[in-house]
Amino acid sequence: MLPETTPIGKNSCILPLENGLKLRVDVLSPRLFRLRYQRSEPWCESGMNRYGILKSDYPETNFASSIDGFIDTGFCRLEIVPDGTFSFSHGAGQGTSVPIAPELGEGYSISFKLSENERIYGLGDCNRENIMRRGGSYSIWVKNVTGYIPVPMALSSMGWGIMMNTTWRNAVDVGQAMHDLMTFSAPKSNLDFYLFAGENLPNLLDVYTELTGRPKLLPVWGYALTYVCHEKATAFDMMNDAMTFRKEQIPCDLIGLEPGWMEKNYDKTTEKKWHPERFEVPWWAPVSPNTFLSALKRKGFKLSLWLCCDYDLTRYEEELLGDQKSLPEKVKAAIADGNDDDFEKDVHLNAKKADEPADEPSAEKVLEPWFEHLKKFVDQGASAFKLDGAWQVIEHPGRVYANGMDDEQAHNLYPLIYDKQMATGFESHAKRRAMVYSAGGYAGIQQYVASWAGDTGGGPKPLASMLNLAFSGHSNHSCDMDVMSRQGIHFGFLQTWAQLNNWAYWRQPWYLEDKDCDIYRDYARLRYRLLPYLYSSAWTASQTGMPVMRPMPLVYDDARWDGIKDEYMLGEALLVTAFTDELKLPEGEWLDYWTGKRLTGPAVLPASFPENRGGCLLLKPGAIIPTWPVRPFVKNGYSDEIGIIVNPSETESTFVLYEDEGNNLDYRDGQFCTTTLKCREGSLEIGAIEGAFPQKPDKRSIALELHLKKRPGILSIDGLPVNFDWQDGVATYAFMHGTGTPATVEWR
Repeated sequence: MLPETTPIGKNSCILPLENGLKLRVDVLSPRLFRLRYQRSEPWCESGMNRYGILKSDYPETNFASSIDGFIDTGFCRLEIVPDGTFSFSHGAGQGTSVPIAPELGEGYSISFKLSENERIYGLGDCNRENIMRRGGSYSIWVKNVTGYIPVPMALSSMGWGIMMNTTWRNAVDVGQAMHDLMTFSAPKSNLDFYLFAGENLPNLLDVYTELTGRPKLLPVWGYALTYVCHEKATAFDMMNDAMTFRKEQIPCDLIGLEPGWMEKNYDKTTEKKWHPERFEVPWWAPVSPNTFLSALKRKGFKLSLWLCCDYDLTRYEEELLGDQKSLPEKVKAAIADGNDDDFEKDVHLNAKKADEPADEPSAEKVLEPWFEHLKKFVDQGASAFKLDGAWQVIEHPGRVYANGMDDEQAHNLYPLIYDKQMATGFESHAKRRAMVYSAGGYAGIQQYVASWAGDTGGGPKPLASMLNLAFSGHSNHSCDMDVMSRQGIHFGFLQTWAQLNNWAYWRQPWYLEDKDCDIYRDYARLRYRLLPYLYSSAWTASQTGMPVMRPMPLVYDDARWDGIKDEYMLGEALLVTAFTDELKLPEGEWLDYWTGKRLTGPAVLPASFPENRGGCLLLKPGAIIPTWPVRPFVKNGYSDEIGIIVNPSETESTFVLYEDEGNNLDYRDGQFCTTTLKCREGSLEIGAIEGAFPQKPDKRSIALELHLKKRPGILSIDGLPVNFDWQDGVATYAFMHGTGTPATVEWR
């Protein structure tokens, strides 16, 4: 029996333990607890709490508790022993326990019991060798190339999850040292973590992303094609590339510039300017129709600018809080007078490498918010920013940040608040959605930016990185497309967002062999055709945390999928293989998108695909895939022409088509529409459009593409028979449909 507990409000209590520690339990929801072990008060918060990364406004939760040390929400039950150990279970009777009292000194060590067949996923991009993490030991520390986005969270096949609430250097051993224990440790840090539960892995992702933020919904063109110019490109080279995309009839939306766009190469200060020769912007008319930015816009392109940053972003976070009690006196004084050069040097606002001279920004620039100096580029026409790894992933031993943290505590936090300030700064200034993509991040990155796999190419390792990030709440991830192989092109286009990065090479598709340029064009056009499917899948991720790229163990909760790193579901209905000669087929009758051939699973088959393709692409049983006509670039998040590809099955399937304006922030206030599509063998129901936004289509052309086992004797729309085309197992028919009313397609 525990000593008398001390309530803190209705959702929290403090339990004194035998070893002199106190355990604070916050009941945040029926599925989510927060636990903190400390020797004394006040109760500490991590940088993620302090800077608003984690959700704090949970409604009151009803729960039962007793002096016997249990807390029960009806779904989760926490049973605490006086020595500080506990058990955690949920409605399905599964869960975990802490069988050994946690160790707490300057840092912590805490171990969770693993059952014999328990599987563990998550931990972000900390290791690219596996997806099922059991049996390994992992460093949760942002590292260049080897660990760009580590995430201190884990999901269990037994229906529970954990996130360590720390930004300090930390690590986890998942059954490597002791097979039946998962041990989290940190040499310095408070012991603070969230425990949560769900019926299955997708449910756990739902709870986790409610806490750490839902994946961001990018502007619709963010899911199209991004192209990054050669690092030596000039404005003329960039415009030539842009027009060549149009002439080659390869759709493309976003063109990016590497660091050479700036007067000072790799300028990480707030003094950056356009390169006066390579990217001249007329000083007498920096915002006008006469700039290259306006010329790009007229041709349907958006411009992305490369950035790197070594600015002390914590000072602005503290200023946003309006509470500077915890800051050093020198920092308070610097914030007060706004021009303390000594302060700038002490907190390394623009730190250099040891052998480089220090930058000397003007006094008025020293303390401004980082995004302030980027506003002029947005006003001139920049629509996106690429946050290179650079200094955000490199360690800074000896640095003391403006909030008083040293690098051991701030290193993991830094790329996260960089992502936050870039996204919120852009949206606050531009009043439209941010397309910011970063190499670095930490828990919560998903609510702010997209990411790419850093300087690691576009092969199997980046694919493993993306699948692990998908298991860790982050959906909008990509990598540098490898256009020198058909497998690389295939994988590069069939992921959440697509990026071709020239860097210092000549990867423009028109410089490939003619047949490979044709393949690249085909894949680009396929991606643009699939945009409503991908955009709707991204919206689902923004509501539930279920990623666009889905690891097979996340979809099929079975240990037999744990070793599969070269196959994934793209959205609900498409199965993709990459960099493999083997196709592992789940149960059911699948349809080969390339050939129309039907394959029946479960089965392990050769990964067979046409010579002009780079991998398998299959439609699952019951697949419903909305499409758009292919256009050179994306104008809107909706269309008055859609196609619907269907692979019917005997079991009813559903897909929700999401539409909005495509670029603004109004969808957050409910200005969007959904259309529910339902199918089973013999019928397709097209629901009435629900919701509203100003551009909502009142009617549209629908092109059906029904993949059937045999030619139907009759096909009807709302009971009226129609004449349809039939070829190679596909029935096609186009008709006009008023979006305000449902329509039923039947065949027999």
